[in-house]
Amino acid sequence: MLSSTSQFILIMNRRHFVKISGTTTASLVFSRITSFANESITINTPDKVWAKSGDHWYQLTYSRGVYVNQDIRVRFKQGHDALAVLVSSPLLPLNAIRTTWKYKSKRSSLLLGDKWERSYGDLQWTNNSTGNSNPWYLLINDESSTSCFGVKTGANTFCSWLLKADELQLSMDTQSGGSGVHLGQRELKAAEIVTLMSDHGESTFATAQRFCKKMCPDPRLPKMPVYGINDWYFAYGNNSAELIKKITGLLTDLAPDTDNRPFSVIDAGWATYSPYLPGDGGFMDDFSKPNDKFKDMTVMAGDIKKLGMQPGLWTRVLCARHDDSKSLLLPSIPGRDDPKQPILDPTIPENIERIKSTISLYSQWGYKLVKHDYTTYDIMGKWGFQMKDTLTAPGWSFHDKSKTSAEIINDLYSAIRQAAGAMYIIGCNTVSHLSAGVFELNRIGDDTSGKEWERTRKMGVNTLGFRIAQHNTFYATDADCVGLTNDIPWGKNKQWLQLLAESGTPLFVSPQPDALGDVQKAAIKLAYTQAAKAQPIGEPLDWKTNPQPSKWRLNGRDVAFDW
Repeated sequence: MLSSTSQFILIMNRRHFVKISGTTTASLVFSRITSFANESITINTPDKVWAKSGDHWYQLTYSRGVYVNQDIRVRFKQGHDALAVLVSSPLLPLNAIRTTWKYKSKRSSLLLGDKWERSYGDLQWTNNSTGNSNPWYLLINDESSTSCFGVKTGANTFCSWLLKADELQLSMDTQSGGSGVHLGQRELKAAEIVTLMSDHGESTFATAQRFCKKMCPDPRLPKMPVYGINDWYFAYGNNSAELIKKITGLLTDLAPDTDNRPFSVIDAGWATYSPYLPGDGGFMDDFSKPNDKFKDMTVMAGDIKKLGMQPGLWTRVLCARHDDSKSLLLPSIPGRDDPKQPILDPTIPENIERIKSTISLYSQWGYKLVKHDYTTYDIMGKWGFQMKDTLTAPGWSFHDKSKTSAEIINDLYSAIRQAAGAMYIIGCNTVSHLSAGVFELNRIGDDTSGKEWERTRKMGVNTLGFRIAQHNTFYATDADCVGLTNDIPWGKNKQWLQLLAESGTPLFVSPQPDALGDVQKAAIKLAYTQAAKAQPIGEPLDWKTNPQPSKWRLNGRDVAFDW
């Protein structure tokens, strides 16, 4: 039987619609599914289906369970808890699929969606009049309930939701690069649509957590909480073996005496420089070889272990070498047109084997954690905040035109995961919904700062407040470092340190040595003691009204911050 708290009214017609009652935010059609002795509510087949090939949209006609136009076919398969979207187009290149449902929401409803990759200080609950597209999922909240719509993680298309006056729309980008995918004779599982309604009396945050678990039923998580140090926010690429050993030695005794030791993560600046970009740690020539500042990365890993931390390493897997053949590279497009920064095409098997070899080499060197960066930008030529009307520049293709961009990224992530073995992986600038269930940790927001507090407040506090529901449901959510430097007021950094330490999420400190006084060391020692152990997940209490939540529930008590 349907739950009484959901207050669903059964409406029978040829599609066996189930309609949410007027006490909720929606008047959307759902299906009642009973399977394996469990009953759930899932979204029904849409009212309209459209397909895009090239520059043209075509409305598909429903006939005998399939939506058809020319050789494009879209069918929906109802599972236990999801509605699978299955697409075929043997002849026409396919750019997108769009599905719509009739939907009437309240004017007072608030909406929250996600972002394609990292967030950029731009997540917030908004009124439904904004008409913005919402990547991956959409939460709709009114005074009494929350309705959730999304796709399962690991989808084979880039999916976004849009709420209009009387319609809910799901768009699935099927492009391969900036051109339509050539599917040939295969059928593509574009996405698996999932829905969820809040329980009676349940907080919106708790509903969001439950929905994240439904979107990612099998996350890959660290065995123990992750915490430690990272040199980026005071060195900014100007690092060395001696500097890493210095900051590791300064902080190692501040960690609690437990089996869960902190990580010392070596960030950009350690690998062989490109002759075109000498001294540039962001784009380097060969991530399988160290530069003269580090010399031997096996020795470096051993030194970190001797000092009492676990060694970690930053890398950029799609950097090509300055002398690589053009046949291995992605084509030049806006955002990816610097001849000094060539990018490997991830659909070429030789490149994937190189990436796997390099990642596995880090394990052989003795590293326990790898942070890989820039893959979304390197593939798409855009940062997430630039992906508004299009994900990438139009007209270009990968070497392999038969797979969607999402499939290609899934394959790349799978290769990294396979090669990493027992090492933890932090994805940075990774596609959030595709990295969930694959990597143990994800950098969920843009860079914080060791130079400007405003940047940490905007990027760090915002992303933690609006993505912490994904913590331990998608992956461990890394909201980025405490840039502990002389440029940032300690009173502000102390609060950011406390929030990270008590929220249950990963904690990394980027400590400028001469900014470490007795007061700072005492605070870090307390923070490390808290971060080393599993804790209740922090809850932002004012997230519906404050883009940088300042009121939090941490370890069973309410805490107010002055950002």
